Amino acid sequence: MSKVLLIEDEWQLGQIVKDSLEMRGFEMLYAADGKEGLRLFQEHKPDVVVLDIMMPHMDGFTVTTEIRRQDKTTPIIFLTAKSQTNDVVKGFELGGNDYLKKPFSMDELIVRIKALLQRFKEVEAASVSGAAADVIQIGQYMFNYTKQTLTRNNNTEFLSHREAEILRRLSENLNQVMERKTVLLDLWGDDSFFNARSMDVFITKLRRYLKDDPRVQIVNIRGVGYKLIF
Repeated sequence: MSKVLLIEDEWQLGQIVKDSLEMRGFEMLYAADGKEGLRLFQEHKPDVVVLDIMMPHMDGFTVTTEIRRQDKTTPIIFLTAKSQTNDVVKGFELGGNDYLKKPFSMDELIVRIKALLQRFKEVEAASVSGAAADVIQIGQYMFNYTKQTLTRNNNTEFLSHREAEILRRLSENLNQVMERKTVLLDLWGDDSFFNARSMDVFITKLRRYLKDDPRVQIVNIRGVGYKLIF
């Protein structure tokens, strides 16, 4: 049974979501503010976190930052009002994995939760198997896709799930164009303008991780996509 931590300050919405997920077989933890949510995360180590952005005592961005200091892999889904959707780009930068705009359907939330849990189970299983084929050299860096790490001179950067997915696609298409639309459809489910902006955030972060080897570059191919060269 998967354990879900829901952090939502709208009590009525929180109870509806909590009850609905429990009826579908999830074990639920619920907090009505960010501070309590962080405490529950530290005590119970949930399999996935679903949290609102705007909350009292500690907002969703601060909660995400604190979680990522302790845990690099637990999936995080943001719940956001339509007026806050631009803030989700910041959420992705801090380590979020997905988002849903309010109002949302329970079926859609469940699909998102299950998809993230499945992806992370696959990564964990592959990591346990220790498949050497999933270790890729990128210039001076060693990229371990299954462990979601990028290592250079004994310095290791832990990547988010989407960062690792994008870097894997770039490395598999070395010196070739990785089409932007294809990646958006695969990882985000659609190629909307907002999701395209989110992808740009991840590309910027990957460039930052790879900056210490000047031979390695992620080149923007205007109107088409990106290309990894070294």
